[in-house]
Amino acid sequence: MKVERKKIYVGDVAIGGNAPVTVQTMTNTITSDVESTVQQILLCEKYGLDLVRAAVNNEEDAKAIKEIKKRIHVPFIADIQYDYRLAMWAVENGADCIRINPGNMNSKNGLKELVKALSEKNIPIRVGVNSGSISREIIDRFHGVNVDSLVASAIEEVETLEDLNFTNMKVAIKSSDIYTSVAAYRKFYMLKEYPLHLGITEAGPYEQGSIKSAIGLGILLAEGIGNTIRVSLTDDPYKEVIAGKLILSSLNLHGKGINLISCPTCARTNGEMIALVQEFLKRKPEIQSKLNIAIMGCHVNGPGEAREADLGLAMTKQGAHLFRKGKKIQSCSREEAVDILIDAIIKLDGEKSGN
Repeated sequence: MKVERKKIYVGDVAIGGNAPVTVQTMTNTITSDVESTVQQILLCEKYGLDLVRAAVNNEEDAKAIKEIKKRIHVPFIADIQYDYRLAMWAVENGADCIRINPGNMNSKNGLKELVKALSEKNIPIRVGVNSGSISREIIDRFHGVNVDSLVASAIEEVETLEDLNFTNMKVAIKSSDIYTSVAAYRKFYMLKEYPLHLGITEAGPYEQGSIKSAIGLGILLAEGIGNTIRVSLTDDPYKEVIAGKLILSSLNLHGKGINLISCPTCARTNGEMIALVQEFLKRKPEIQSKLNIAIMGCHVNGPGEAREADLGLAMTKQGAHLFRKGKKIQSCSREEAVDILIDAIIKLDGEKSGN
């Protein structure tokens, strides 16, 4: 059963409550290299980025935030380790959210000063807990890095902020192990009502990391757990956005766009299905509504198995049929099939979105 989360705002993006699940990534450029950082963020925006995070390692990184924000279109999260002054400088230069572990701030008075500044500007904190950030005392108490020690660490970090009368936060509890991550998020979910940032940390290269993340995040999201996600890959950040959006789309949690249904091909397939799908993916339009689009290789799969698709193509020996909700509406040649499907998508999107 889905338990409603507290809602916070990172810039103008809502996290928690009844807000849609968002996708974020983290830049891997030197943040003070404004040009490289901006170009990387803008590329991620093309793939549907909702939020971006960047490491702030020194004062130059913090000062760069002001110029970066002038040139991007998504909220900016400053990732801080140890030194509260970095967070203060990030706030002064326009950061929309601060990622810290309150327990590893090197000055408790500095943490109080930071929380005061954040409260005055209504800027949230993302509390980030992972296997490497658990204190030795908690590890010893719970006999290692495990679900109990991860959750206890997260509770301790959250309550450090609550003791300072600060509740404007979201929480991440990440492990590189799927089972540990899922169990930890489930346990924390029942104890606190803060929005949850989901992730399988250090998931690996694109293929491995995307699959691990899809399994772990998919389990939680299907249970109604999670309000924002990052797919942590050893690859370009824009690929994290692509993977994240595909995970949400597969669960019908993405508010708009195309959910593609295509058959795996077999000896009944008519025509070059793989090439046809690749052509469609290169040219698919950006849409404002949510549409299920099918491309099927024969009369068995399309429109039979794709009967509920909003629009689709079923390949035949002679060409292709365009169908809508299982009913054929037009026949065409294979050469014009993608053009006709795209035109139909644009028209239907206009009808659904009122444009």
